[in-house]
Amino acid sequence: MTILITGATGSVGRYVVDLLVTAGAPVRALTRTPDAAGLPPGTEVFEGDLLRPDSLVPALAGVERLYLFPEPATAHEVVDRAKRAGVAHIVVLSSDAVTEGSDPDHHRPVEEAVEASGLAWTHVRPGEFAANKLSLWHRSIRAEGVVRSAYPTAVGAPVHEADVAAVAAAALLEDGHAGAVHRVSGPSALAVRDQVAALARGLDRALRLVEVGHDEARADMLRDGFPESVADYILAHQARWVDRPAPVHDTVRRLTGRPAHDLARWGADHRQDFR
Repeated sequence: MTILITGATGSVGRYVVDLLVTAGAPVRALTRTPDAAGLPPGTEVFEGDLLRPDSLVPALAGVERLYLFPEPATAHEVVDRAKRAGVAHIVVLSSDAVTEGSDPDHHRPVEEAVEASGLAWTHVRPGEFAANKLSLWHRSIRAEGVVRSAYPTAVGAPVHEADVAAVAAAALLEDGHAGAVHRVSGPSALAVRDQVAALARGLDRALRLVEVGHDEARADMLRDGFPESVADYILAHQARWVDRPAPVHDTVRRLTGRPAHDLARWGADHRQDFR
């Protein structure tokens, strides 16, 4: 059973490739830059780009299962090429924002394209990625050992990208996942102040939480390069999580037999990124 991984050099895709290779599955990886992919031995690497659907045709030949990175602009065309090639099951990297109804334009169109194909499908819907802490907090942590937050009582359940990959790998390797929507979260819901404490343990350094106003937090994000729409989207979610904590799911334990990694573990895995 040959499996093709798109987005194979991304933060989740790399873990998916590693898990499949370890399991002994025949793995193909799609990347725009094969020479720089750095994927494990045993991976058959193909050059291709989801924005150029025909570029996937060689990689799709003989593939039975496909891990699909979300690219809504060409989702229907990519799924069509997969169906013509004989792919039987597509596992979509989606988002739990679809479940909440706040992502109608990016991840949901990819899900819809796969569902309309008539092929077997599985949607993997992670909530907040722990990796968001890197994009949001790394500058102030590096410079001052400080995390600034407008909503320190907001309660999230950040998920390690390795756990998202483990759920996807289970759906790719095993039968019984067709038609399933797997919502994925971290192992517990934590207020921002508790997230900072967990991250401090993982990074093995002191961190301090500083509460700031909404406008100051937004200005910080814009200075860090976030588009206005993205900054507003993130802050809206944080505000919502003050009164409506992010949900916690047991999907990782249920599908893999082990607990999900906590934020301290994620921090330990990413110490170098904060230095």
